[in-house]
Amino acid sequence: MDEQYQHPELDCLLAQKDLDEVAKRANLVEELLAIGTALSGSQNLQQLLDLILSKSREITCSDAGSVYLVNRKEDAQELIFKTAQNDSISTRLFQEFAIPLTPKSLAGYVALTGDTLNIVDAYQLPSSVPYQLDRSFDQDFAYRTCSVLVLPMQNHEGTAIGVLQLINRKRQADLQITADNALEITLPFSQFQERIVRSLASQAAISIERNHLQQSIETLFEGFVKASVQVIEARDPTTSGHSERVAELTVRLAQEVNDVHSGPLHLIWFNDRQLKEIRYASLLHDFGKVLVPETILGKREKLYPEQLEVIRHRFALAQRTLEMECYQSKFKYLVEHPSHQHQGENQGENCPHCDRLTELDQELDRAIAYLKESLALIEDLKRPLAIETQELKTHYQTFEKQLQKIAQFTYRDVDGEQKPLLTANEIAQLLVLRGNLTPQERLAIEAHVTHSYEFLKRIPWTKGLQDIPAIAYGHHEKLDGTGYPQGLHQQDIPMQTQMMTVADIYDALTAADRPYKRRLPIDIVMKILHEEADNGKINPDLLLLFEQRQVFTALGHTWPPEKSAA
Repeated sequence: MDEQYQHPELDCLLAQKDLDEVAKRANLVEELLAIGTALSGSQNLQQLLDLILSKSREITCSDAGSVYLVNRKEDAQELIFKTAQNDSISTRLFQEFAIPLTPKSLAGYVALTGDTLNIVDAYQLPSSVPYQLDRSFDQDFAYRTCSVLVLPMQNHEGTAIGVLQLINRKRQADLQITADNALEITLPFSQFQERIVRSLASQAAISIERNHLQQSIETLFEGFVKASVQVIEARDPTTSGHSERVAELTVRLAQEVNDVHSGPLHLIWFNDRQLKEIRYASLLHDFGKVLVPETILGKREKLYPEQLEVIRHRFALAQRTLEMECYQSKFKYLVEHPSHQHQGENQGENCPHCDRLTELDQELDRAIAYLKESLALIEDLKRPLAIETQELKTHYQTFEKQLQKIAQFTYRDVDGEQKPLLTANEIAQLLVLRGNLTPQERLAIEAHVTHSYEFLKRIPWTKGLQDIPAIAYGHHEKLDGTGYPQGLHQQDIPMQTQMMTVADIYDALTAADRPYKRRLPIDIVMKILHEEADNGKINPDLLLLFEQRQVFTALGHTWPPEKSAA
């Protein structure tokens, strides 16, 4: 016999010449295929469960239904009531709840055994079965549960991950069921419907498990990102919270860009996946700092603490050396002039010997005073400044001469060698005009951008997140090509990166945790940002949007400052 006539049900249908039924079932198969496609494309768990339930009810002409998911905990197992639908009663007030996973309930029995329950009348169950219908819903809403079809949703291992429950198959889809008419207008679920819905439940289980896996992966990755940020902050505690704040600002700015309907930004729009990509790139943009020497990351002033301590010791040693040399000179003078008497014993008003001793004391006092003034200058210059001005440059030319003069002052170290009070490297550090880093140290800090990129590009990003390395890589680039490390121009810098740059600069200027500067007020920060935009460094359209929409409120900042009540 030809293979196409080997199916018993199809043979029966052809024998009865019931072509309408054949067409109906063929349409059902096509609908199942369409449902499978829809299930595979759903990413949201709640939407997925609602879709499973609505399509199952549509196929079986069920008045109501519900979906439970199994929650297996270490100490107990439970069923989570996730969603419900009912054509005769509003389900808007239904809320998620949990019940113990036991065979006493219909859903619990199916979840534990993997069997399907096809019940004609749930009120007429045999006393021999372990399960019973919970009639509280019917009593509360004047409803009547008659036919019930309860099926397990099993994964590839045959373990139930959920339960699909259909209630009251109706003669016609538009009928409303009440406690009075339920027995008249409901029908038992057929064996054919049971097989179809069981097949659908299998597809649903695959989709649910895939959704759980996707959620697990995203949760895992979210944890990885948070752990990475903690590593960054542990390495660079002086900028703790910076990555989270930049992420908050950048995502908010991207959301505001989505709401622009005119002007240069109106063609730009970011979907949810792209917003997540922006958030992750912002959180990880400074991860490369883990490869920057910790001493440089933690540097709070122009001199390292141990350097300053060494300089102080030098000055103290230099002072003790001066004092010792003064005492030696006085002793030598007294030895060479044995006729010298103490001033109190000298009857004359003028004592040339006393004048010489006094002169030695005064020379010592002047030298010690110079040392103290020089150390005070060093203590003052070690404090970093945030802004570089022409007036400051002029002052620093004078400071350089003073430091060079201090460097000519020597002291005798423990080995008896003459050493300068200040080294050339220390002078270079003290003469840094802006911030607290020398050019060499700044290059080491700037290298964190490349380190971040090299780290991020090694991660096998999923589709939709693959641009994270490139977005993070350019956050120190400038639109005019003067940024680093690649010297990119505007057309080569992703818009997501341009947004992050605005957020990064804003947070750097307003943060209260930077060691080399005080926190600047928002009006001053916005002035600086506008100067950057006017000089072609950052995107003026994004900055204008940042200011007009007050994106900084994402951090709780207000501008103008809120006035206190009188």
